Amino acid sequence: MNWYAIYTKPKQEDHVASRLQKYGIEVLNPKSRFKKYRGGRLSEVVEPFFPCYVFAKFECNTCSRLVKYTKGVKYVVGKNNPIAVPDAITTTIKENMQEDNVVFVKPGTFEKGARVKIKDGAFKDFCGIFERTTKGFERVLILLDAMCYRLEISACSLVRV
Repeated sequence: MNWYAIYTKPKQEDHVASRLQKYGIEVLNPKSRFKKYRGGRLSEVVEPFFPCYVFAKFECNTCSRLVKYTKGVKYVVGKNNPIAVPDAITTTIKENMQEDNVVFVKPGTFEKGARVKIKDGAFKDFCGIFERTTKGFERVLILLDAMCYRLEISACSLVRV
């Protein structure tokens, strides 16, 4: 069995995770806790760490149809040829998750324009320029040198160069 990324309809991550768990499929649905202004007041909110995505561990040959047609699922990433998510990624997420599925990330201390290097994940060893934090300090925007591309990633994935 492998882990796969499931692309969900907007704001359906919890419903998809619940349905898949009822089928006996192991699911990772990480959350992010941060402060946000709502109605002119600063309040703490919990939102998906990866909006519109959950991770599910299943046997592709026997369960892909069940997962694909679960209410709220748009598709399994890779569509007709699902792409397995490396265990290192799901292990890292699990290690940083608290009981309520909230991923704990230490606030970064990067200033705009700082040179950074991604230390893990799909973009490991790519370099870029720190632009700003988003959703508190848990997520950051960087400009990747190699592709002239703006990327939002977890703050814990960066190191100063």
